[in-house]
Amino acid sequence: MSDEAKRRAALRLAALIRETVDAHFSLRLWDGTLEPLGTDPVAGLALRIASPGVISSLLHRPSLDRLIRHYAKGDIAVEGGSLIDFAEPLMLDRSYRRRFRRIAKGALIRGLLPFFFGRGDDPDRTRDFGADSEGRGRKGGDNRRFIRFHYDVGNDFYRLFLDPEMQYSCAHFPHWDATLEEAQLNKLDLICRKLRLKPGETLLDIGCGWGGLLCHAVRSYGVVGHGVTLSAEQLAFAQAKVERLGIADRVTLHLKDYRELASTAEGGFDKIASVGMYEHIGLAAIPEYFRTVQRLLKPGGLFMNHAISRGAKRRRRRFAGRPEQRALQKYIFPGGELDDIGHTIAEMEIAGFEVQDVEALRQHYQKTTREWHRRLYENREAAEALVGPETTRIWAAYLAGCSFAFQRGSARIYQTLASKSPKGFTAVPPTRHDIYRI
Repeated sequence: MSDEAKRRAALRLAALIRETVDAHFSLRLWDGTLEPLGTDPVAGLALRIASPGVISSLLHRPSLDRLIRHYAKGDIAVEGGSLIDFAEPLMLDRSYRRRFRRIAKGALIRGLLPFFFGRGDDPDRTRDFGADSEGRGRKGGDNRRFIRFHYDVGNDFYRLFLDPEMQYSCAHFPHWDATLEEAQLNKLDLICRKLRLKPGETLLDIGCGWGGLLCHAVRSYGVVGHGVTLSAEQLAFAQAKVERLGIADRVTLHLKDYRELASTAEGGFDKIASVGMYEHIGLAAIPEYFRTVQRLLKPGGLFMNHAISRGAKRRRRRFAGRPEQRALQKYIFPGGELDDIGHTIAEMEIAGFEVQDVEALRQHYQKTTREWHRRLYENREAAEALVGPETTRIWAAYLAGCSFAFQRGSARIYQTLASKSPKGFTAVPPTRHDIYRI
């Protein structure tokens, strides 16, 4: 069947969607034709299809992975706005789903029939982790490969959408009109206050990233900082930062797994923070993780676990079975798995911790990831020059998807403060006034 026949079929499908769904965007066909999919679409906002073979490909082998590969290649693209501009009404407006269900199935099948018999465009393989991205056969050295796949994309790339402190974790907005820069500094200080840091104490940051928390804690609270990361790019950035700030004599940084730390070498740490690292270790490694933190922490010490979570299920099973989770592991976070907060707390208690405080930050992370997506979209040309169009598109989709997940509540995030010794008095004051400076 000719491309012209498929073009006419696409126009009939567009008319069907316009009459039934009344969408907020238009359709840009492979020949440049712009067809509105609603009676009053957003000006300039369109979904572009590069060829009729893209539709055939998705019909022949429908899967989220195939859709991602076509999107990464540029076969499917959004014009005149960001992914959030395009997808937010589709994801959050329940009436959209009702209207889609009203499309006559017979008319839909007749409209798609020319594409069923057409040759599909096979999307190229894009940047992905490869074998065992789910981490089922995780071995000792795999965590290094998992982390480096994600974080060693390059510091210059992350600078395009992060704040100057290079905080790649949930910000804490003192008010919803605060800037990302204000909210990230507020998050750093909030963690320090929750840990009740005092001058001369030793602070271990597990998965220290680009060193923002350690530098803030050393400069503002007078602690001695120790950090470990598995990312060479992050380590180089953090080392240069502590030298530039003149605090290299109070900060040590190592490229190593947290399990390789020996508590006897340091005499134990007064306080330990883990921010955005828990999600990387895998569910099977959680008991060992908490036992290791327990071993590294001094008696009476405090531990802050800042981690993305998911809702609890009636039956505990691997979360990796869902297509979106498999895609996240394949293209963004290989080996990553989310725990639920109830299980996290239970495992902390089994390891000998006493949980002192749990704070939910879901709305804060929805706003954080939305702002990251906006900044990456605005800097997309610079990002493409650094890492290529495909990686840029995948990261934009990932950040938009995260924002929607936190907005819907399918993803959550918590800061959990725990102490090592559950007997007698702890280092935690009788009220939370010192945390929030009431």
